[in-house]
Amino acid sequence: VKDYKLTYYTPEYETKDTDILAAFRVTPQPGVPPEEAGAAVAAESSTGTWTTVWTDGLTSLDRYKGRCYGIEPVPGEESQFIAYVAYPLYLFEEGSVTNMFTSMVRNVFGFKSLRAL
Repeated sequence: VKDYKLTYYTPEYETKDTDILAAFRVTPQPGVPPEEAGAAVAAESSTGTWTTVWTDGLTSLDRYKGRCYGIEPVPGEESQFIAYVAYPLYLFEEGSVTNMFTSMVRNVFGFKSLRAL
């Protein structure tokens, strides 16, 4: 499991009017902290990837990355959490709901850090 928590888990982040906010119900794999699972969702649905890409140095990670800014347990559900993620509006193609939707959910279902989403 790639360590995304240091870069994509930002509980101190204050959302902006230009952010697109999403909530994901996640069930981490045993031994994976909920903050890491939330950070993995934020990373893989925005700028993160499982490998190093040569273009990594060409764009500003802080400008485009999704940020997991909050984690809450799901009441009555053991090991399930709501991960709150903020995406900068300029991460997505203007006026394209399809682009936004596929960007937010495209890779999320194959995470090793998640048992369920």
